Amino acid sequence: MNPGFVVLMGLSIVFIGLICIIVVCKLMSLAVGIGGKSSDSSEKAATAPVQQQASQPTSAIPSRPELAAAMAAAISEYSGKDISGIRIISIKKL
Repeated sequence: MNPGFVVLMGLSIVFIGLICIIVVCKLMSLAVGIGGKSSDSSEKAATAPVQQQASQPTSAIPSRPELAAAMAAAISEYSGKDISGIRIISIKKL
């Protein structure tokens, strides 16, 4: 076989496959989008009270040492370092 023919055949198969994948992804997004239209309004309704609560000032954290311990444990787990080497100096709400 001619090497040029093999190259063209391989490239055409790859691009036809990619186009098929794009079409399937578009069809799936349309299918999910049609079913998700009714759930969008319920999601907006569920997030509205959360946004209202976030705008109200919150009281002080009742168990600050427990919060600091949980944060230190999460940081040590994520970074892979020993928890005794982590010092939390201050906690500020962003």
